[in-house]
Amino acid sequence: MTISTVQTLLRTRIISLLLLASISGQLWAQQGDTDVSTESPLAGVSFRFIESNGIRMRIAEAGSGPLVLLAHGWPESWYSWRHQITMLADAGYHVVAPDMRGYGETDKPANVEDYDIDHLAGDLVGIIDALGEETAILIAHDWGSIVAWSTVLLNPTRFTALVAMSVPYGGRVQQSPMDSWRQAYGENFFYILYHNEPGGVAEAEYDADPRGLISRLYLSPDSPREPATISDPLSSAGGWIGRLGAPKGLPDWLAEEDLDYVVAQFESAGFRGGINYYRNFHRNWEITEQLDGSMIEIPVLFIAGSRDSVIAGADEERLRATISRATEDLRGVVLIPEIGHWVQQEAPAETNAAIMQFLDAL
Repeated sequence: MTISTVQTLLRTRIISLLLLASISGQLWAQQGDTDVSTESPLAGVSFRFIESNGIRMRIAEAGSGPLVLLAHGWPESWYSWRHQITMLADAGYHVVAPDMRGYGETDKPANVEDYDIDHLAGDLVGIIDALGEETAILIAHDWGSIVAWSTVLLNPTRFTALVAMSVPYGGRVQQSPMDSWRQAYGENFFYILYHNEPGGVAEAEYDADPRGLISRLYLSPDSPREPATISDPLSSAGGWIGRLGAPKGLPDWLAEEDLDYVVAQFESAGFRGGINYYRNFHRNWEITEQLDGSMIEIPVLFIAGSRDSVIAGADEERLRATISRATEDLRGVVLIPEIGHWVQQEAPAETNAAIMQFLDAL
């Protein structure tokens, strides 16, 4: 499989979706009640558990000051923010990066419906409540961005600014994204449709080989790969790992110990929780009808790699036009040249500079 073929498989990654109460938790702060997980691998970053929206969540945190929440995507971890947490803490913020629902050491409810947008938005608001704050700045990537766009619309008074990465939003779409993808792909393989196949076939494949999946996804656009073992476009030909050529080496932004840490998180937690987000695409569309025509009023910044397959080659002008359909205060669109999907990991210096320029101007 060529690089272009891999990019084509990933190209429609969520770009056409654009869809888009909380239960206050109590911080376990008293001596004897604080439950600390394994030691953080990052100096200056600590772990603890809180209760949010009826579940127990592990948060990584650093610093003090205004609250900044960092929401990761799939298949990711709080660790995806390793280059941003201490930077923001040093800049005077209280930075919190949770294991999102279903990931890491956060609870993993059994029911698919427990991963719909109402629950995911409630989790983020519940973190704010558990920390005794009124508002937060929200920074998000990939699936975290999908959650973030809807969360700030559903809870407009709880967030003061939004930085979304990789997945833009232009308003609620008029057709269920699942219907759109089924019409577009038919009998051919598309990973989101694969994630929605009955019987848990996707997580069974990924749980059997976490390193195989993550090492194939955590690459740059030009990373050299071995030939794919599955080239038949029909979904019946097999799962996803075999369609992604194995890496010939890690990109320079991903150390072996970084890959080891992320893989270990999924070896422990499994993939079902994260895949359940995908299983709620249609449900999320159904239950967010009230967001049709709604506008985000808080300041917004969008960041992506110029070669991120999710934005499908869109330039700054096109992205600005799309996002402006749903935002009243878009402060900027930053495209980092030659960078792919994992923008805050691939280009941390450029990403951090864009974040800080945005925050300093608030």
